[in-house]
Amino acid sequence: MRENQPEAPAGAPDDALHVESLNLDAQGVARRPDGKVVFIDGALPFEWVSATGTRSKNNWEQAQLTHIHLESAQRVRPGCPHFGLHAGACGGCKMQHLHAGAQVAVKQRVLEDNLWHLGKIRPETVLRPIEGPAWGYRYRARLSVRHVVKKGEVLIGFHERKSRYVADMRVCPVLPPHVSAMLLPLRALIASLDARDTCPQIELACGDAVTALVLRHLEPLSDGDLQRLRDFAAAHGVQWWLQSKGPDTVRLLDEGGPPLAYALPEFGVVVPFKPTDFTQVNPHINRVLVARALRLLDVQRSERVIDWFCGLGNFTLPLATQARAVLGIEGSPTLVARAQENYESNKALALYWRTFAATQFVASNLFEITPEALVAHGPADKWLVDPPREGAFALAKALADLEQARRGAPDAAPLPEGAAGWAPPRRIVYVSCNPATLARDAGLLVHLAGYRCTAAGAVNMFPHTAHVESMAVFERA
Repeated sequence: MRENQPEAPAGAPDDALHVESLNLDAQGVARRPDGKVVFIDGALPFEWVSATGTRSKNNWEQAQLTHIHLESAQRVRPGCPHFGLHAGACGGCKMQHLHAGAQVAVKQRVLEDNLWHLGKIRPETVLRPIEGPAWGYRYRARLSVRHVVKKGEVLIGFHERKSRYVADMRVCPVLPPHVSAMLLPLRALIASLDARDTCPQIELACGDAVTALVLRHLEPLSDGDLQRLRDFAAAHGVQWWLQSKGPDTVRLLDEGGPPLAYALPEFGVVVPFKPTDFTQVNPHINRVLVARALRLLDVQRSERVIDWFCGLGNFTLPLATQARAVLGIEGSPTLVARAQENYESNKALALYWRTFAATQFVASNLFEITPEALVAHGPADKWLVDPPREGAFALAKALADLEQARRGAPDAAPLPEGAAGWAPPRRIVYVSCNPATLARDAGLLVHLAGYRCTAAGAVNMFPHTAHVESMAVFERA
């Protein structure tokens, strides 16, 4: 027995493993007596289990759970009949066997571990995790479609665990109930199409008043197929969009009806979007996320704010109701133009008590931003940073380089022209969908750019999955 390891339960075999933690892939982490790490699918922290190895390396191995000798108090019965470890089980969720509250605790621990081990920082305050409904939350999803000739049926759903095959899903409790109820009718619809062998995907996007389905089709659809889609839309209250090639080819099958959009009622704004645009999967959590981010940013009416990676304006539009001036920056000129349209439409419809700040949107490659470009965007009192999974390394490094130049650090580049009148933001709120890149960027901000990490906390945007979203606050030291 390894030192400090708890005693195995009575009747457990000598090779039973004690699970110490859960990793980012929702695998239980245990150790052999010789110290070799074992990652066990289906095992939970503090359990004693037996497992069969499936892959072995010098210092670690992967294994499949075969028996539980001592069960975790946090183990629960999965809420979906398609969840499991067996062949053919749906791979859309990884944590349904773990209590929803414990899932949040695991994600909070992952965030803190990443901040310390990768960034060498500890937040001064750990924020209470943001969590919400554990079921029916997934308003965005990409469902694979496969006509299985041998079975004589069409499958629609997520992929099977560790497989390229499409899971045989008949319900999906993480999708909105009305969408879950449509899975079997959708299968029947695709099976009836002339193009059933050339439609590989259906993308789901739910707005506040519209459920949009994007049918990816590799060949032109016949008139008969188009009519079948229209009949389905009328029967189920959905809006069909067609995609023949890339996302830019998406078009609405029939004009009319309410627009696809979601509201942020606390700020009196509405964000229109297309079904292939990036928007948050979980609108319930997004509303809380935006409200907390702006509360932590504490924007005053006299301040200028920059929203980096602004997208369609998820944070920019609410910021415009609070600041003196707002600058939204995004990489795509097309996206920037649409964000500007969203701002103008909200400003035009604003109620008498809602004042919108002067707001501009600029296209800029934020993965290659330099100290010179940073200065050119002008000083701001506060920043909101919401990057994709790659993080905001170039932005954090540019800020760090400016600080090092200001301090006259050895090997620092000279201050760029115009930097004398530029000042770094007093506060930064960083919203992240990848704790590893957040930790990397936080290390730059704290150790080189002159900031303290005053707070950080997890955001459970994707219940039952191992995906970790989070938020961190940085103040000038």
